[in-house]
Amino acid sequence: MALRGLAGSGPGSRGPLDQAVAADEKREAPAVVAAGATPEDDEEDDGRGRGLLRWDGFSAWLHCVCVVGFDLELGQAVEVIYPQHSKLTDKEKTNICYLSFPDSNSGCLGDTQFCFRFRQSSGRRVSLHCLLDQFDKDLPVYLKKDPAYFYGYVYFRQVRDKTLKRGYFQKSLVLISKLPYIHFFHTVLKQIAPEYFEKNEPYLEAACNDVDRWPAPVPGKTLHLPIMGVVMKVRIPTCHDKPGTTQIVQLTQQGDTLVSVILPTVHEVDLFRCFCPVFLHSQMLWELVLLGEPLVVMAPSPSESSETVLALVNCISPLKYFSDFRPYFTIHDSEFKEYTTRTQAPPSVILGVTNPFFAKTLQHWPHIVRIGDLKPAGEIPKQVKVKKLKNLKTLDSKPGVYTSYKPYLNRDEEIIKQLQKGVQQKRPSEAQSVILRRYFLELTQSFIIPLERYVASLMPLQKSISPWKSPPQLRQFLPEEFMKTLEKTGPQLTSRIKGDWIGLYRHFLKSPNFDGWFKTRRKEMTQKLEALHLEALCEEDLLLWTQKHTEVETVDLVLKLKNKLLQADRERLPVKPDTMEKLRTHIDAIILALPEDLQGILLKTGTT
Repeated sequence: MALRGLAGSGPGSRGPLDQAVAADEKREAPAVVAAGATPEDDEEDDGRGRGLLRWDGFSAWLHCVCVVGFDLELGQAVEVIYPQHSKLTDKEKTNICYLSFPDSNSGCLGDTQFCFRFRQSSGRRVSLHCLLDQFDKDLPVYLKKDPAYFYGYVYFRQVRDKTLKRGYFQKSLVLISKLPYIHFFHTVLKQIAPEYFEKNEPYLEAACNDVDRWPAPVPGKTLHLPIMGVVMKVRIPTCHDKPGTTQIVQLTQQGDTLVSVILPTVHEVDLFRCFCPVFLHSQMLWELVLLGEPLVVMAPSPSESSETVLALVNCISPLKYFSDFRPYFTIHDSEFKEYTTRTQAPPSVILGVTNPFFAKTLQHWPHIVRIGDLKPAGEIPKQVKVKKLKNLKTLDSKPGVYTSYKPYLNRDEEIIKQLQKGVQQKRPSEAQSVILRRYFLELTQSFIIPLERYVASLMPLQKSISPWKSPPQLRQFLPEEFMKTLEKTGPQLTSRIKGDWIGLYRHFLKSPNFDGWFKTRRKEMTQKLEALHLEALCEEDLLLWTQKHTEVETVDLVLKLKNKLLQADRERLPVKPDTMEKLRTHIDAIILALPEDLQGILLKTGTT
C-alpha cells in the first residue's frame, strides 16, 4: 500500500484562529478574528467580509475530503486531499486508506456507504479549536467531539470496467470530520458522491467551496446548508432539548420552498433495522454497552458493521458511551495488535469487523454478535439465539449472540410483543425505531435518575458558600451510601422491569461509563460552586472591605478577583452576564482607590 502525491487545489497553509466570536443571528456564518489574516485572504473569501479566512467555514464542519483509489501496483492510495493544505500524518493517511475500502470478502458491488472512526496522531493541533469548543459546550454530552478521534464517512463505488486491468472501477469519496453527525454526513455524500465519480476534481472543489460558505454548526439553530444545487435543512440538538424529541421545524415558512432535504436528525441511525436480527436480546445488549463490556460485531459488510456498532453506542443515550468504539475495524488498523492481544483481558471497546480472520483472532473475546445481511425495511430476518462462545469457530458460523453473560434484569416481554406486532402489521421501520428508541431512553433514564439524585445530594448547601473562603468541596461519592438510597428511590419508581438492579449498579460503578459520567457531573457541579462563589463576592461591599485592610491585602484581593474573572472566562463558568460586569466594576473601583503608582501596575496586570 502506498500513498500518491496530493492533488486538488486550495490556498497555502494558514494560521489557526486566535479568537472565535459568538455566532450572530444576522449573519449566515460566524465572524472570527484570525491570526495572520492578509488582504489576499480577504479577496480569496469572495469579498464576504466575515472576518473568516478562506476554508475556516469549511473547517468548522470538516477536517478534509479524501479520494481513495485502488492501484494495481500501489494498492489502496490517497489520490486527493482537499483542501490541499489540510494536514494528515502518514499514519492517519494509512488508516484512511485501509478503512475506506470494504474487505475483499465483502463483495460490495455498486455503491456502499459506511462510517469508520480512527485515533488521531498525538501532538497535532486541532484547527478551529476555539470555535468548535464554543459550540461544543451547548451540545448534549453524547454529541461532544472527542479530541482524540476523527470520523470517516465513506461513499464507496465498485463497478465493472473492462477498460481497467483489474476489470473493476474502485474508488471511495471520504469526508473526515470531528463531528459525529452520521446521518447528516451520509446524506451529504448521497448528494455529491455519484456526480463526483462522473465529473471528478472540479466538481469536488465546487462542493467544498459550498461547504466553506455554510453557517457554523451552532446547536439549537435551524440551519440551511446549500450544496451543489440542493439545500439541506438541519438542526443540531442542544443539551437543553428534552431527550427523545426532535426539534426540526417543518416546511411551513414561505422561504423554505427552496429546501430540498429536511433532516429530522443529524446523528441517529435506523435503530430498529440494526437491532432487528437481535431484538429479542436488545435489553441484554443494552446492559453490555452500559457496562462497557468488550463487544465485537461480525457482519458481512462495513455498512452493516458500522450501522450496528453506532446503534449499540446510541442505545444508552442520553448517557455517553465513554469507551472506544470502531464502527469498522480492519487487520491493518494501527490498533490491531493492541486490541487483539491475548496477553491481557480484552479492552472496553466495541469493534465492527467483516474479515473472516477476526473469527479466529477474537475468539477469546467474551461477547460476540454475529449478524447476517440487514434486511430492507419491512423484512424481518430470523431471530438469532444466544449461543456459547465455543460454538463460534469461523465467521461462517450462524448468526447469533455468542456470550456466557447472564443479564441482571428480567427481559421486558412488553417491548418484544409491541415490536413483533409492528412486524405483523408491516409497521414502517422508522416507527419501529421510534418505539425502540423510546424504550431504550426510558430504560436508561430509570437507571440514571437514582444516580443523578444521589450525586445532587453531594452538593454543599448554598448557605455554606462564603465570599471570604474558598468554595466548599463536593462530598465524596460513597457506593454503599448510594446503594442504601435505592430501597426507597430506586429505578422501581419509574420502570416496570424486575431483576437484580443492585447488581447492575455495582457492576456499572466499576465501568468506564460510570467513571466518564461522574467526572463530567463532578466538573459541572464544581463549576457551579465556583459560579455561586463569584455571585457571593459580587454581593459584598468590596470597597468597604479594602478600607479596613492594608494596601498589600487589597492588592492581593485585586489579583485574586482578576484571576477569578479569567477562570470564569476560560472555563466558561455558568455565571450570569451581570455578575461578570459587577465584578469588573468592583475591581475598577478598588484600583481607583489605590495610589497612582499601584493603579498603573494593576491596570496592566491581567484583563478586566
